[in-house]
Amino acid sequence: MSFVTLTLRRASSIVAGTDHCTQYTLMADPQLQLLEQKIDELISLCNQLNRENQALKADSAGWRSERQELMEKNELARTRVEAMINRLREME
Repeated sequence: MSFVTLTLRRASSIVAGTDHCTQYTLMADPQLQLLEQKIDELISLCNQLNRENQALKADSAGWRSERQELMEKNELARTRVEAMINRLREME
């Protein structure tokens, strides 16, 4: 039995108060079950979204790292090309 079920049943018994309110409890039980189902679905959705968010953050960190590496390689290539151009000018 889930925490939500226990909490809703406890709330139902508090609202009902005594045995003479069983009609209210019986009427509310399907509503409470529906509410419990919706809450469980929301919890499941939140868990799924949290997993997706973590995956996206990991992807983002990977892309940032790759971008930094490419920028460093680009800078190294630019430095080498400039050095070659300078050597060619010196040869003239």
